[in-house]
Amino acid sequence: MGIEIKVLGPGDDAILRNTAPEVLDRGIDWDLAREFLNDPRHHFVAAMDGGVVVGFASGVHYIHPDKPAQMFINEVGVAETHRGRGIGRKVVQRIVELARELECSEAWVLTDRENEAGLRMYERAGGKREKTQEMFTFKLQR
Repeated sequence: MGIEIKVLGPGDDAILRNTAPEVLDRGIDWDLAREFLNDPRHHFVAAMDGGVVVGFASGVHYIHPDKPAQMFINEVGVAETHRGRGIGRKVVQRIVELARELECSEAWVLTDRENEAGLRMYERAGGKREKTQEMFTFKLQR
């Protein structure tokens, strides 16, 4: 059986109950998971192997008063046991396809310059590397 790629939505929080270790950064907060999956602007693309979530891409499509909708790809994760199999590329390609379906003008993602595997994966997924951006973070919680 191969890897299944699925866009999760309302009622799919039960699928997340069977997530492999190291896929998500922290344990799942089930209230937040339901809120995320029920929000029509938040998106979660899961890669499943035998019913176990082994990879994902999450994003949000947003609008602005002076530009068309865009998809911000917030995070991509793949279980250590499944890395190097193209799963990251597949979930990124699927969320980009979803952005196209939602009539977004573009999809974009940020990653660390030192994330060599991530940089290669995003390029293989069809992304164009931009070298003109710097990121600033404003920490709001302790």
